[in-house]
Amino acid sequence: MTKAPSPRFLALDVLRGMTICFMIIVNTPGTGAEPFAPLLHASWHGFTPTDLVFPTFMFVVGNAMSFSMPKYRQLGTGSVLGKIFKRTVIIFLLGYLMYWFPFFREAQGGGYELSPISHTRILGVLQRIALAYCAAGLMIHFLSKKTVWALSIIFLVSYWLILYVGGDYSMTGNAGHKLDVMLFGENHLYHGEGVAFDPEGLLSTLPSIVNVIAGYYAGIFIQRKGKSFETVAKLMIAGFGLLCVAYFWDFVFPINKKLWTSTFVLYTVGLDLAILGILIFIVEIKAITKGTYFFQVFGRNPLFIYILSEILYVVFYMIKTGPETPLFVGINNSIFQKILPGAWGSFAFALCFMLLCWLVGYWMDRKKIYVRV
Repeated sequence: MTKAPSPRFLALDVLRGMTICFMIIVNTPGTGAEPFAPLLHASWHGFTPTDLVFPTFMFVVGNAMSFSMPKYRQLGTGSVLGKIFKRTVIIFLLGYLMYWFPFFREAQGGGYELSPISHTRILGVLQRIALAYCAAGLMIHFLSKKTVWALSIIFLVSYWLILYVGGDYSMTGNAGHKLDVMLFGENHLYHGEGVAFDPEGLLSTLPSIVNVIAGYYAGIFIQRKGKSFETVAKLMIAGFGLLCVAYFWDFVFPINKKLWTSTFVLYTVGLDLAILGILIFIVEIKAITKGTYFFQVFGRNPLFIYILSEILYVVFYMIKTGPETPLFVGINNSIFQKILPGAWGSFAFALCFMLLCWLVGYWMDRKKIYVRV
């Protein structure tokens, strides 16, 4: 915990804050109605705005690394490895404990018992961030820029070939799923799809490293080129180029968030570069900063607020308003679905939940409390 945030480009702060803001909204839709289609992930192949949230989270992790990693060059190898591995372990454990939370469950004979570790999900959002950060950090520090980009291309192409040769592109027939079942077993995988399948599996973490690497070099590029029209133009051109490559590659290797396909990486990095270019133009060049503080609150404590949102979500389900009615469901059915029936009620609850998390972040910002890992 520190008493002051590190200096950042405002556009990068806003992008990071927007990512956390929309991640909370799409992760906590109200019950009682199907959310609006853009707030749902693509069922399998394809892309929705919601599918951009997590890869952008990875991208902004790389952005943040562009400010910290150059300082590592002044440190010895042991210190660098210590910092990278320490941060990796902490973020991974936070993710694991978040899925194990609240650590107990109702016992069949009454009372409570410890939730079995044998059925706790091992991989997940923070775990993927930890592993991708670790790999990207080691590559960036110890290898040349050309080598890092060469390996990034190898990761994307190799992942495509592994999926092509090792199975198919279905949920339970792909090579990544087979590897996860072999290494972790079905009980340690995500079951939200109705079957044991982890969208943050080990093999699909390989291409996600490129999202972090792209965010890092985008951050380095912005710091070197500054807040100029040239910066915006080059970001937009690079983004458009990646979108084109992803579009044509999609004919043989579909864009798929849950498989985190190589085309998905190129498509999301392309969009992130374009969005970042637009933000630099609006916020840095045109100096239109009204309303940006709202997103800065999220951006100054991103990891803490994200974990807070996930824990609050679980707590809202733990507290019962009736014998079989969680508080989360009761609030939605009794208030939001009464006032705004259907998808609007679901969206309104998500907004209110996000604002609750924002208020905590606002209080922390006023108190100059910034949680860093």
